[in-house]
Amino acid sequence: MTPAEEFEDLRPLLFSIAYRLLGSVSEAEDAVQETWVRYQTSTTQPKSVKAYLSAVVTRVSIDVLRSARVRREEYVGPWLPEPLATDPYEDPARSAELADSVSMAALLLLERLSPLERAVFVLRDVFGFGFPEIAAAVDRSEAACRQLAVRARRHMDDGRPRFAADREEREQLAARFFDAVRDGDVDGLRELLAADVQMVGDGGGKAPALAKGVYGVDNVARLVTSFMPLLDAVGATLEPRTLNGQPGAVVRDRDGALIGTMTLDVLDGRIQAVRSVVNPDKLGHLGPLSDAWAVAHELRRARRGSGRTR
Repeated sequence: MTPAEEFEDLRPLLFSIAYRLLGSVSEAEDAVQETWVRYQTSTTQPKSVKAYLSAVVTRVSIDVLRSARVRREEYVGPWLPEPLATDPYEDPARSAELADSVSMAALLLLERLSPLERAVFVLRDVFGFGFPEIAAAVDRSEAACRQLAVRARRHMDDGRPRFAADREEREQLAARFFDAVRDGDVDGLRELLAADVQMVGDGGGKAPALAKGVYGVDNVARLVTSFMPLLDAVGATLEPRTLNGQPGAVVRDRDGALIGTMTLDVLDGRIQAVRSVVNPDKLGHLGPLSDAWAVAHELRRARRGSGRTR
């Protein structure tokens, strides 16, 4: 197998590591490309190509993450990870860890960790690397990595829900949620939402979005059910789709171009969070994009028109 073939064989793993470290599809792809450049120009002959490339992509991602954390402090409005349609890496032995770690909720928990804690947690708890490999990847001793793993695991466990929903339950609840949204069924929606449900939108100042989170059953139910008549009025559609391994949807304009995404967190038989991403910088990898500002202008006109007809 040639070096190029070895690299391509490992590309799904490298991307999956980088995405969990960065929460960004575009930055993860750049990190993988930088890893290839370094591999191509290196004179090192690694005993394990997998361990070597995983270490390189981890180091590249840590460097990117450190600068990204500074940029995110200046981000306009709430910051959410870039939606991921499909995780390219599969490992039946670790399918549960992989699925859990790519959810929006898990990625937001990872944001609370330091770059080194995040790297150690991802390599150890998600991908099952041994501490000797992790120590080489982050340039720390094995003992230090074990301590980092303990701290990271404690932070993650503190933020995780005690009762997670299985896939079938999530899908059933999501189907009922989107049916209620389409029907404008506020009462039906209230039955599906957790008491402390939140709705958060990420526009990054580059698309119209919620200026701040919306909280509580009644507020979220009324807001969500108000969307569908307006979307219908401008020819937009809500298309259920799995994103980040969780139930969600994409919103498209009348020409099929993407306006934004929506993901649902389902916990203990209720929807805990509704997260919407409309920042175009975070959506280009999912397909052609709509002009969100133009759609928003149409929505305002539709809202004014519906107000006059009542």
